[in-house]
This record gives sequence, C-alpha cells and structure tokens, in this order.
Amino acid sequence: MNNFTIEQTPLEGLLLIKTKIFGDERGFFMETFNTRSFEELGLGMSFVQCNRSRSRFGTLRGLHFQKTRPQGKLVSVTLGEVFDVAVDLRRDSPTFGKWHGVTLSESDGSLFYVPPGFAHGFYVMSETADFTYFCTDFYMPSDEGGLLWNDASVGIEWPIEDSSKVIIAGKDKNLPGLGDCFI
Repeated sequence: MNNFTIEQTPLEGLLLIKTKIFGDERGFFMETFNTRSFEELGLGMSFVQCNRSRSRFGTLRGLHFQKTRPQGKLVSVTLGEVFDVAVDLRRDSPTFGKWHGVTLSESDGSLFYVPPGFAHGFYVMSETADFTYFCTDFYMPSDEGGLLWNDASVGIEWPIEDSSKVIIAGKDKNLPGLGDCFI
C-alpha cells in the first residue's frame, strides 16, 4: 500500500506530494518519506542531508540555489504554515524564469519536491513555522547562489500585506535578478 500521491505542477519536475494522515483520539501518524513507495511512483530520490529551520511570522527565506552542484529538496512544514516557492532556473527549460507556489502546513502534511535547477524560498504565514528540507546533495556555502525574492521580472505573488515588514537576511536583500542567475 502506497501512502503517497503525486500532483504535477505546471513546472516539469516540481511536485506536490500528498501523504495519508492516520489520525485518532491520540493524535496522528504519517510517513514523510519511504524509498519503496517513492520508487513505485517513479521518484528515484536519494537524500544525503536533512535540515530544519524555525522562523517567526513575516520571515522570508530565499530564494536560494547551488550553482554547480544543484540540490533537489523535499520540503515540508512540521509546525505552522508557509507559502513555499520555486523558480525554474534551468536555462534550457521552456518554463525558465517561471515560478510556482504552494501553501504547506502542519495540518495538511503535504510535501513539495523542488528538483535541482530551481531557486527555492518560503514566507512564514503563521506565528512560528518549523520547516524540514531533505536534500539530494550536500550544502556547499561556496557554491550558494540566490535570486532576489521580489524580482519584478519573475513576479512572484507572495501573500504579503506590507513588504516593508518582511523579515529577511541581509545577504538576501541584495541578491541579483533573474538575468544574473545561472545554474
């Protein structure tokens, strides 16, 4: 029995993965990854690193990628709610420069697979959010790249009421636009 279903997004390789949640009076149980189940669905992913972050309301993390050793990321929210975004940076892709966003929350248990070749980031919509990243390659600080979160040429429609109140790392405030991002 496979506890996962896949929803294709408009961008090739970018997947929303739904998992079955088994709940009762004690709480719930759910699988967040199973090699056999993923292989049955045609997802041959191998992960080498798992990361977790905690952020407060209004935090925007990203948009990040690795230049020469791109990472695939299987991401999920274990506490709270975020708006998660991926931007296609694959130069030979018909959807180069296009973005897709999904809301991930602890209550729905969805996973978002961001394949290598995409910039990735998220915006926290709840008081606090815990975010988990399973990565297909190791993080290499010297290889890190980024795309400006509000680059007009990409046009991401973030669910942000007041952009002056966005909490963002200093290094992410001055990232380049799409024309200067290469993978």
